[in-house]
Amino acid sequence: MARIRIFLDANILVTVLCNEYPRFGPCSRVLSLVDDPRFEVYTSPLCMAIGAYFAEKKSRNTAGGKKLARKKIALLGEKIRMTSVGQVAMDRTLADKRISDIEDGLQYHSAIEAKCGFIITYDRKDFHFADIPVMDAEQFLLKEVVGKGRK
Repeated sequence: MARIRIFLDANILVTVLCNEYPRFGPCSRVLSLVDDPRFEVYTSPLCMAIGAYFAEKKSRNTAGGKKLARKKIALLGEKIRMTSVGQVAMDRTLADKRISDIEDGLQYHSAIEAKCGFIITYDRKDFHFADIPVMDAEQFLLKEVVGKGRK
């Protein structure tokens, strides 16, 4: 059986890294799919950098917070597969007139290059140009994890 490849946008990582409620539960559940043999979970180095920035910013005033934030990012880096954000993604982003936000275009095209079948994000409208399904964490869990598991 082919594994389902999913791409996690930065806001999913930030939610988990910064323990942001009420979305923490669904986001952490989607992130836990790294250990489920049915899925391959991807993100980009750019999303990791965004996650690191917000995790470090949130923990700035906490003793040992910056070190803990780096440790969390390192753990994610060991578990999540990385897409490439290179010349191909940049060229395709710039060539696509539907894309107004370069960062979203880079994320999208890096996900496409990695053959991801879904983008998981809370900024679904930012991916209005996508040719693959774009869902938030709850939608993905209900349609692709719980729903498929019952068949």
